[in-house]
Amino acid sequence: MDRYNTIENKNQREILLLKGFPCIWGKCSFCDYILDNSTSEDEINELNFEVLNKVTGKYKVLEVINSGSCFELPKKTLERIKEVVEEKGIEKLFLESHWFYRNKVKEMREYFKVPITFKIGVESFDYEFRNTFLNKNAKFRTVKELQEYFDSPCMMVGIKGQTKEMIDKDMEIVLNNFEHGTINVFTPNTSKLEKDDELIQWFIEKYKYLNDNPKIEVLYNNTDFGVGD
Repeated sequence: MDRYNTIENKNQREILLLKGFPCIWGKCSFCDYILDNSTSEDEINELNFEVLNKVTGKYKVLEVINSGSCFELPKKTLERIKEVVEEKGIEKLFLESHWFYRNKVKEMREYFKVPITFKIGVESFDYEFRNTFLNKNAKFRTVKELQEYFDSPCMMVGIKGQTKEMIDKDMEIVLNNFEHGTINVFTPNTSKLEKDDELIQWFIEKYKYLNDNPKIEVLYNNTDFGVGD
């Protein structure tokens, strides 16, 4: 499992994949990523401290992810992240959270005292597809409601059951309303969902210009950030 990398092209930064407690929701129909967790706080902190020691501050920007939300990291890990931010002169953080924790986002921003780009797994702005088909349990209705808490939506394309019209609408929303977004091309995993190869090929061709858009990061494989397994 690779847990440290540097992203050298868009939004240059160091990125860490830490371990956390189990995801508070853990029922998304497409996800097996949440299996990277533990209920042993000592085990989690030991691993996370080891990974955090690799941070150099090279770009003054750090992204921290885990198999769930940043709010599922133990207190000691959060304290150590804060120490690293101060020691290495980190000027900006990327963190991620489920919609469930939206009312705690402000608290986390105040805790770290540096600008944070808060990501959220939206997957799709189509309400029914997001919450019924994908079982995301992110029940916001409008873009404005999402923007009250989060800065950067993470979208997903290429699942059977998704349509071109859904994707077009999602891309329009992300490009016109957010300063940063991540597009994940669905990678088959242990879930029951299937990838739609024809839809993926259509997306790659139509939206290849996003590769040159500094606001958008497209992950054609789920390990394109250089962390994970």
